[in-house]
Amino acid sequence: MKSRLSILRGALAALALVATIAWTGRADAQQNIAGVLVDAEGVLKQNTVPGGAELNQKLAAAAKASLNKDVAKSSQLRMVSLTRLEKAIEEKIAAGQPVNDEMKYMAGLKHIKYVFFYPESGDIVVAGPAEGWFTDNAGRVLSTESQEPTLHLEDLVTALRAFPAGKKGNVMIGCSIDPTQEGLNRMQQFLAKTGRNLTDPNVTRFIVKGLKDSLGMQTITVMGVPGSTHFAQVLVEADYRMKLIGIGLEEPAVKIPAYTDLVNPAQMAANALQRWYFLPDYDSVKVSEDNNAFELSGRGVKLLGEEEMVAQGGQRAVAGGINKASKTFTDTFTAKYPELAAKSPVYAELRNMIDLSIVAAFVQQQDFYGKADWKMSTLGDEKLFEVETYNIPAKVESAVNAIFKRNMLMTPIGGGVEIRAKQALATSNVKPDTDGSLAKARDGVKLNLGKGQWWWD
Repeated sequence: MKSRLSILRGALAALALVATIAWTGRADAQQNIAGVLVDAEGVLKQNTVPGGAELNQKLAAAAKASLNKDVAKSSQLRMVSLTRLEKAIEEKIAAGQPVNDEMKYMAGLKHIKYVFFYPESGDIVVAGPAEGWFTDNAGRVLSTESQEPTLHLEDLVTALRAFPAGKKGNVMIGCSIDPTQEGLNRMQQFLAKTGRNLTDPNVTRFIVKGLKDSLGMQTITVMGVPGSTHFAQVLVEADYRMKLIGIGLEEPAVKIPAYTDLVNPAQMAANALQRWYFLPDYDSVKVSEDNNAFELSGRGVKLLGEEEMVAQGGQRAVAGGINKASKTFTDTFTAKYPELAAKSPVYAELRNMIDLSIVAAFVQQQDFYGKADWKMSTLGDEKLFEVETYNIPAKVESAVNAIFKRNMLMTPIGGGVEIRAKQALATSNVKPDTDGSLAKARDGVKLNLGKGQWWWD
């Protein structure tokens, strides 16, 4: 009994995020999870919605019929001049008119492939594939044909504000969801008092409730960007739902075995905590010789893991190393990420947030602000262009997915998102434009635009 309790204590001490009570495991956890909601108290909760693909097809068709035909058509490469877009927004504000959806969603861009700078005109241009857009049944803005997430101008603005003109330093953008030290301490005290028959389902339910109550609310931390932005909401949702997949509480849209399916509890160290976190694939940037053209040549996201130990008083410390089950989970998640992002929009959105961070870091690094004499006086001013309009995610209720495996009860977890955008721009990561194709792509863009025009194909 002592050895089982030791394993139980170690497995349960790994709580960095848990979601829904489910003694029997994943069978109770298969839900139509559409995203997350944050209430006025800052509490993060799952959001489930009725309807599905058929309803979204109808919404997409209706939106496509109502959009301007030019902006609604698919484009392999749509250009948006940020400097001209800001001027168009300033004209709207001066006329007492709201910013329209065409501006809010950057003429339907799905992601950014290029950044071009034109010194002669002062245009800072972002470019990528585009389609029309619609709001799906979960409130997410998706493209009408491929149903990929549409870029939000507010997300790009949030990234640009994180890398403003004249500032230096490697800003880290990210989030973390963690139990409090007090909660971990209470949990260990509860486990120390629990010396019952762990194979009895009634006792198991007692343990699950005790763990949930002792852990209390967990803390959500957002770094580098305001927590009240859509940008931050995406980071937190992707982190939260990745953990649910890892502990078997959300069935992923593609086949990814949960950590709980893979782990051998007999090999888990006492007081071990598995932490899983997203990082960008930084080896993804190409830059022209004159630094006026930039290309994101890869759009990868990695999931990595590390092991921590929880001390008697609830303190956490990195232990080093990673167990085989955790590595298999993170490696599979990484390999399946493109496929998962195609079916679960939040992961495509996370990839876009990483791209936008790298784009903003490049604009700052090359001082396009100064070279274009772009003050970003409207988009950079929260009073004129609001992006901080969401409830700040601050906490999430602890809950436990408890399953038996080899007659042992276990509930391991982990998490985080870390984006160090300037790392992508380090010399070792940047690919030179050896064949001149990037410079040629920039020079092929025509800037003979009409009055007030800020996007074109």
